Amino acid sequence: MRHYEIVFIVHPDQSEQVPAMVDRYRQMVTGRSGRIHRLEDWGRRQLAYPIEKVHKAHYVLMNIECDNETLSELEHAFKFNDAVLRHLTVLMTEAVTTPSPMMKEEKSRSMTTGDEGRAAAPAPGAAAVAAPTPAAASPSQSPA
Repeated sequence: MRHYEIVFIVHPDQSEQVPAMVDRYRQMVTGRSGRIHRLEDWGRRQLAYPIEKVHKAHYVLMNIECDNETLSELEHAFKFNDAVLRHLTVLMTEAVTTPSPMMKEEKSRSMTTGDEGRAAAPAPGAAAVAAPTPAAASPSQSPA
């Protein structure tokens, strides 16, 4: 069996149906002895360009392991579902189980804002931007 990464975007009017759609696609994969290694719901995001006069859509990422027949059945389901605006399937060399950069971004964003909307301590590993010191901002000094 091969590993695939699938991203599909759903029309924003159908966002409440995404959990049911994901469950149906999950059943397609696991029902034919496939495995789901990663499943992420990225939520509603701005599109890079309008699709059918829609500017936002609901994104879902799946990393699966399945055979070719299951993959073609899954892509057929995407193709004939009017709620799915676009889908992309990429062949992977190995199973990916770590959080995607989109989820890491969400986690770091939630860590940088406090409960009351004030800034909290930066996330571990985050680069801190220091304000320039008056000596460093002086135009009379020449770089070494």
